[in-house]
This record gives sequence, structure tokens and C-alpha cells, in this order.
Amino acid sequence: MKIYDRNLTGASASEAGRAQELQKAGGSGSGKPAGNGGAASDSVEFSGALGALSRILASSDTSRATRVQSLASQYQSGNYTPNSLATSRGIIEESLGAALG
Repeated sequence: MKIYDRNLTGASASEAGRAQELQKAGGSGSGKPAGNGGAASDSVEFSGALGALSRILASSDTSRATRVQSLASQYQSGNYTPNSLATSRGIIEESLGAALG
């Protein structure tokens, strides 16, 4: 699938205006001095929300791995009893969600 969007040809007017404001102020947008002897430099600034999201995803991965390990031990010891009603409901809800979304 190819997407042709004429708006993706370069920086938008607001981005270009923001870059010019930063250059006039002498800042690079990262709170650090430009200091490359006048050479142009690029910088990237991430929001605090992105850091929070990263921490949430990392903890989710850890708790998921712990849950999978627990289920594996239950299964190996013969103590795992799946709930077929909850499993079937989950499959149907996920299928309907994918079809509607």
C-alpha cells in the first residue's frame, strides 16, 4: 500500500516558525547551549509523558513474564485448570472488537 500525501513534503509552517524562534533565541530546544562553534546541530526533546509510558510498558512486561512463569509451573505440576467460559468470552470479545474497530 502506498500513501501519497502532499502535506508530507517538508516541515510545516508552524515547525519552520518554531525552528526560527529557537535560532533567534540562540537555543537548541534542549535547554543546552548550542556551542558547536557556530555549526548547525539537531536536537530531540521528549516529553515526560513518553518517559512515563516507557516505565509503564516495562513494568507491564515484567508482570506479564511473572504471570506466564506462574502459569507454566501450574501447568507442569498438573494444577492448571483453565476457565473455558472466560476464554471463549475473551476470544469473542476480541474478535468483535477487531471487527468493529
